Amino acid sequence: MRKAMIIAALGAAVCLLGGCDFFRVLAHRPTSREIEAKRVRIEQELARSRVRQDSLALARQHVSDSLAADSLQRSEALRLAQQAYEDSLQRASQKLPAQYKARTIPSRSLSRTERGTLTHRYYLMIGAFSKRENAERQAARAEKAGYPATLINFQSGMTAVGVSPTDDLNVAWATLDRLRHESFCPQDAWILNNE
Repeated sequence: MRKAMIIAALGAAVCLLGGCDFFRVLAHRPTSREIEAKRVRIEQELARSRVRQDSLALARQHVSDSLAADSLQRSEALRLAQQAYEDSLQRASQKLPAQYKARTIPSRSLSRTERGTLTHRYYLMIGAFSKRENAERQAARAEKAGYPATLINFQSGMTAVGVSPTDDLNVAWATLDRLRHESFCPQDAWILNNE
C-alpha cells in the first residue's frame, strides 16, 4: 500500500509540475506551447488577410472614386459642349436676316403612315388645320400660285399643308424666302425635316 501511495504521489507531482502536457505527449497530441504557437500563426494570418482585404477595398474605392470623377468630368464636358452648341446656334440665328428665322422641325410628330409616304426630305409648311377642308383650300391657293402642295397628317389629328418638297436644305431656305412674299403664306411658315 505504501508503494501505491508513493506511485500516486509521484504521479500527482508529475501532473502538477508537468501539467496536462505530459499526458498530451503520451497521447501524441499537441502540447499547450504548440497550441499557443498555432494560435499566434492563425492571428497573424488573419491580420495579413485583413490588411489585404482593406487594401483591396481601398483600391476599389479609389477606382470607384476615379470613375465617378471621370463620369462627372465627362458629363460636365458634355454639358459645356451642349451649352456652347446652343449658344452658337443662338448667335447664328441672331445673325440671320429676318426672312431666314424659320423653324426646322423634325418629323417625329407625323402619323406613322405619313412618315413612310413622304418622298422628299424637306417640306415648307404653310399651315396646319384641324379641319381637312381648310387644309385643302390652303393647298389649292398654293398650287394656284405655282407651288406644288402636299397634305400631311400629324399624330394630333391636324392636317398640314407642305409645299415645294425638296431634298436640299439650301433650296428649301431660298424657296421659303420667296414663299413669304406670297399673300397666302403665313409669316410663321416653317420647314419640316422628314428624317
